[in-house]
Amino acid sequence: MKSGELNKVMIPLAGRPMIAYALDLLKKIDIQKILIVVGFAKESVKKFLGPQFLYIEQRKRLGTAHAVKCALAKIPALFKETLVLNGDDSAFYRSETLENLIDKHREKGAAMTLLTIETKNPQGLGRILRNAKGEIAGIVEEKDASQNQQKIKEVNPACYVFQRSFLKAYLSKVRKSPFSGEYYLTELVRLGVENGEKVESLKIKDIAWRGINNWEELRQAEKMMRRLQHGN
Repeated sequence: MKSGELNKVMIPLAGRPMIAYALDLLKKIDIQKILIVVGFAKESVKKFLGPQFLYIEQRKRLGTAHAVKCALAKIPALFKETLVLNGDDSAFYRSETLENLIDKHREKGAAMTLLTIETKNPQGLGRILRNAKGEIAGIVEEKDASQNQQKIKEVNPACYVFQRSFLKAYLSKVRKSPFSGEYYLTELVRLGVENGEKVESLKIKDIAWRGINNWEELRQAEKMMRRLQHGN
């Protein structure tokens, strides 16, 4: 986003930094401990949010799996489940969506449970792959997807619930992307499936969700948020 001295999550969305919406959401669903992974322009985040949160510095930005690995070491052992979401695109989640995700994870006794969204426009997003039984089989990024896979409308918004034991067992086994040199959380889906772990999902259709990766997407998100705020 080339946001200068601001971390991306501090860019205003309808008058508030993006991350403020995420934190309001987590407080609504009574998340017991909130850890915030910071890297680029970290002081802009810490200055705004203050000392009430635990900040984890990702000194080298080596991907989403690496970010979670940095945080895992700081999560007290008494917490057996971890909810992971992005600070820059979770403004549009509803509290009941995350509550339902957590409830399903517990009901199924899953090792990991991911949120999936069915959207009319999946462009640029990772597609959800399912087997003949309808079970999660993997996630394929758009650049790696076949023509048939690119037609899939079910996408990955990068919102997960993990068992702590699963993260400890598999985070170190995530392979580095040969394209970016980063370690991605989506690899945990592959590892879970390949090793017979219970990988569940919650699929939703009725959500106004907007990944924000450039200024045009921010403009669209701004319109969506204004409509939601005015009840339209």
